[in-house]
Formats: sequence, structure tokens, C-alpha cells
Amino acid sequence: MELRQLQYFVKAAETVNFTEAAAAVFITQSTLSQQIKQLEEELGMLLFDRIGKHVRITEAGHIFLTHARKILNDVQRSRQAINELQNATIGELNLGVSYAFTSLLLPALAPFSTKYPGIKIFITYGSPEELEKKLRLAELDMILAFHNESDDEDLEMQELFSSSVVMVVSKNNPLAQLKKVSPEELAKLDLILPGKGFSSRDFINDLFNRKKIVPNIKIELNDVHSLLALVENGHWATILNEKAIIGWNKVIAIPIESKDIKRQSYILWQKGVYRKRAAILFIEELMKVMESV
Repeated sequence: MELRQLQYFVKAAETVNFTEAAAAVFITQSTLSQQIKQLEEELGMLLFDRIGKHVRITEAGHIFLTHARKILNDVQRSRQAINELQNATIGELNLGVSYAFTSLLLPALAPFSTKYPGIKIFITYGSPEELEKKLRLAELDMILAFHNESDDEDLEMQELFSSSVVMVVSKNNPLAQLKKVSPEELAKLDLILPGKGFSSRDFINDLFNRKKIVPNIKIELNDVHSLLALVENGHWATILNEKAIIGWNKVIAIPIESKDIKRQSYILWQKGVYRKRAAILFIEELMKVMESV
């Protein structure tokens, strides 16, 4: 089994068309067909059903595709690791970020990019669950997220900070004078809430459910910037991790009366996987931002 055979197979599985796959990897269709046939003979299973001029990936093909992609990703990581030894300030960083980290992430990007112009950063936003799945598939190098400490044997967790879940309103809102707010009072307000995937939304859903309270939700958004812009210029209230409002000087955080109000954030790594030099350098820059706020 050769790497090029895996590359040909993955491309064929993605296109489900041998002609297109062959063109994409710059070989003839007959060569691609021959290489995949050799791969099938070595595995002892058909990876594709041939139906006339069309092909369809088999059940065995679907299973093998997951492993083939991981092997190719691991090879790419190995090559990049060697490359980084030769030049520690070039490469790529695939960073996963849960939505609440935007206010901390953005101030770190400009100085990092200026200091290390040879490092290209790809940022993926998503819920912690979505990002952890991508991390396990080696599609991300690391993620920044709120996470419940558990027995995840395949993940390593580096603590970042703890953050309280708070009510957020405009400083011009009469509610800004409150010292604290109860869940019952909170539920009666016109709320703009983050959507599914935000740790603060999971928290507040659990809080309202435990107290059998139905909140007055007017708008749901999966974009922190848009959400805070609406709160900043309107009468609405929202519920976020307090770190999410860093840099928003026209809003204020009001504590919520509840136990277990704090959430812990982490840098999450895949256990046993090489940590890119680019990732380590970026974390150093992020820590500087955290120390300055």
C-alpha cells in the first residue's frame, strides 16, 4: 500500500467519478483505476461498485476512507513538523474557537501575524462538540473552548481561565443600575440569547429548566458581535460569559444569582499528537492578551 494510492482513493471517493479524480491528481483515468484495483486486491474488499460508467463507494470504502484521510493528515503533519525544525516561523495553524472567545481572539491575531508573517492561520468557529469532533479527526491543531472536565482519554486540557455567566445590558439601560439579578427577574426581560452551541446558552437553559421558568426570548443569534451590537443600542438584555464582552465599553455585566455560575475554559489538544510550533507561539501571544485585560 502506497501513499499515492491512498491519495487517489480519497480523491475518487470525494468526487465519486474516476475521470474527475484522475484529472485532479494529474494522472490518466486508466492509471487511477489500476491503482485503486491494486488497493482493493491488497485489502481483499471492493472499495467501489462499478455500475457502467458510474462508481459508488461501498460500505468498506466508507470505513477505509476515514482511516485513509487520517493517514494522509498524519503524513502532512509529519512533513510540517520536519519543515518547522528547519524554519520555526512558517507553516499553518488550524485553530478551532467556540463563539464566546471572539473578544479575546481578535486582539491576539494582529500582533501574532505581524510577528510571524510566515504562519498562515485558519480559524473555525463552532460549538465545543463540533470542534472536538474535528480535533479528534485531526482537522484542527487545537481548540479554545469552555469544557466540562471529564475523563476524555484522547484529549489534553490546558486551563485558560474561569468566567462567570452574567446578564449583559447597555450602560444606558435602567437595568444597568442593578447590583444583581435573579433568574425569575431575568426570565421576564426581553432577551436576545446566543443560539445552540454557546456554553452560556447551555447554562441558562439548564437554569431555567431547573426552576421551571419560561424565558421571554425575542431574538436568537449565533454571532456575538451582532448580538452585543443590538444590546448596546437597544433595550434588550443578553446572557453571556463575562469574558465575551471584553472591548465592549458601552455594555455592563450584571451578576446572576445562582450557584455554579462559573465556567472553565481550556486549550484542548489531541493527546499524543505533535504540537506545532505555530500553535505554541500563538498560545504565547494569546496569554499576553489575557494578561493585559
